[in-house]
Amino acid sequence: MATSQFGSGAEVVTVDVHAARQLIQSGHRYLDVRTEEEFKKGHVDNSLNIPYMFNTPQGRVKNPKFMEQVSSACDKEEKLIVGCQSGVRSLYATTDLINAEFKHVSNMGGGYLSWVENGFAVNKPQDEL
Repeated sequence: MATSQFGSGAEVVTVDVHAARQLIQSGHRYLDVRTEEEFKKGHVDNSLNIPYMFNTPQGRVKNPKFMEQVSSACDKEEKLIVGCQSGVRSLYATTDLINAEFKHVSNMGGGYLSWVENGFAVNKPQDEL
């Protein structure tokens, strides 16, 4: 289990997808911080999607209501695994959550891409026949 520190003093715990999967199966909630477009292409079962960033014509911008949306959907005592596409946005999102006094937040290293590479179950839209 790796920890990394940002200037804020928040210690982010990063777990690999195997550990994340076990934690999710044992009751942790998966918070997917990818965009809605990414989420709709496929996601971890029973995940909560609150984008950390939005795609705009000017590029990606941080979701100004991210903390507000997470706070209204999740309790600060809730056990959360935060994931994105490759593990970068989730690291920043996890740092923000820890700084906002969420007690049990872990970053999923490698993100959704790593989850899929390991052949773990995903919820994908059914192709139209």
